[in-house]
Amino acid sequence: MQEREETPVTRPLPADGLDSAAAWRRLVVSVLLTTIGGVGMWSVVVVLPAVQAEFGAARGAASLPYTLTMVGFAFGGVLMGRLADRFGILAPLALGGVCLFLGYGATALSTSLWQFALAHGILIGLLGSSAAFGPLMADISLWFARRRGIAVSVCAAGNYLAGTLWPPLVQHAVSAHGWRATQAGIGLFCLATMLPLALLMRRRPPVAAVERSGAAGAVGTLGLPPSVLQGLLVVAGLACCVAMSMPQVHIVAYCGDLGYGVARGAEMLSLMLGFGIVSRVASGFLADRIGGLPTLLVGSVLQGVALLLYLAFDGLTSLYVISALFGLFQGGIVPAYAIIVRELFPASEAGGRVGLVLMATLFGMALGGWLSGVIFDLTGSYAAAFANGLGWNLLNVAIALWLVQRRAGQGRALPA
Repeated sequence: MQEREETPVTRPLPADGLDSAAAWRRLVVSVLLTTIGGVGMWSVVVVLPAVQAEFGAARGAASLPYTLTMVGFAFGGVLMGRLADRFGILAPLALGGVCLFLGYGATALSTSLWQFALAHGILIGLLGSSAAFGPLMADISLWFARRRGIAVSVCAAGNYLAGTLWPPLVQHAVSAHGWRATQAGIGLFCLATMLPLALLMRRRPPVAAVERSGAAGAVGTLGLPPSVLQGLLVVAGLACCVAMSMPQVHIVAYCGDLGYGVARGAEMLSLMLGFGIVSRVASGFLADRIGGLPTLLVGSVLQGVALLLYLAFDGLTSLYVISALFGLFQGGIVPAYAIIVRELFPASEAGGRVGLVLMATLFGMALGGWLSGVIFDLTGSYAAAFANGLGWNLLNVAIALWLVQRRAGQGRALPA
C-alpha cells in the first residue's frame, strides 16, 4: 500500500526552524539590538546644543555630525547587509557594537567639532548603528515564512522605540553628568549589551527551509531583470520618503508659523512616532495576509490621503488628529520594502538588497526635508511643500500599483 505523502502544511515545525519558538526568541533579541544600536541616530540631536556651545560653532556647522551620521548610516546599511549575507549576522553586529564603543569614546575625547563629526559619521553611523537596522530586518526575514510580515515589522519598530527611549535618557545624563561623560557611557553600554546579544544570534538561518518557503518565491522578479526590479524599489523608496519627510521634518516649524508654538509641534511629532510603532506592527499582520506589495500600496495611498488632509485643515485639533493618522498610515511603508525583497529575491541576497532600498529611503528623508525648506523659502508657505510631497507620493503609488498589477497578471498566467 502506497504511503501518503506528507505535505509541508501537515509536517510539524522543527524546534529551531522557520516560525519556530527559536525564531520568535531571535525576534526578541533583534528588537533589543535594534533599540540599543539605534542610539546613534538619536543621541546626536540631543547633545547638539552642548557640543555647539563648547566648540563655539554656528548652528549650521554644529549640524554636521547629524548629517554625517545619517549619510554613514545609509551607506553602512548596504555594507553591513552584504557582510551579513557573506558571513552571517553575527559579524556585522559584533563589528557594530565595537565601533559604537570606539565612536562614542572618540567623541568624548574630541577636541574639535570636525573630530566629533568624523567619529559620528564613520564609527557611529557607517560602522555602528547601521548594523542594527537593515541587516537585522533581513536576517529575521530568513527565520519566518507564515509570520514573516509581522516579524520584520516588529523588528523595524525597534528603531522607533530607540527614538522614544534614548532622547530623554540622553538629555537627563547630559544635564547630570555633561555631554562627554554621557557619550562615554553610551559607548560602554553598547559594548556591554550588544556583544552578548550578538552571540545569541550566531546561529545561521535554516537555509534549506528558507529556500523551500519561497526565497524568491514562485513569483521570482515578476519577469523583470533583477537590476530593474531593484531600481524600481529604490526609486519608490526614495519617493515615498521624500513625501514622508514633509510632516516629520517640518511639523514643529509649521506649528510655530501657525502661531501654535513649537512645543505643540513637538507633541505632534511624538504622537506621529507613537502611532508609527502601532502602524509597523499592524502592517506586519496585513503583509502576512495580502503580501508585501499590496501592503506597500495600501500604506502609500493612505499616506497620500494624510498629506491631502494637511493641505485642507490647519486647526490645532485637526493637526493633532492628522498627525496621529499620518503616523498610523506611514509607519508600515519602510518595513514593507524589506518584506518585498524577501518575497521577490533570493534569500542569499537579502541583506545587501534590503540595505540598498533602505539607503534610498534615508536619502529620500534627507532630500525631502531639504526640498520642503527650499520651497517654503521660495513661497513663504508650506502649502506648496505639502503639494510637492503629494507629487512624490504619487510616483511611489504608481510604481507600487504597477508591480501589484504585474504580479497579479503573472499569477493569472501560471498554469493550474
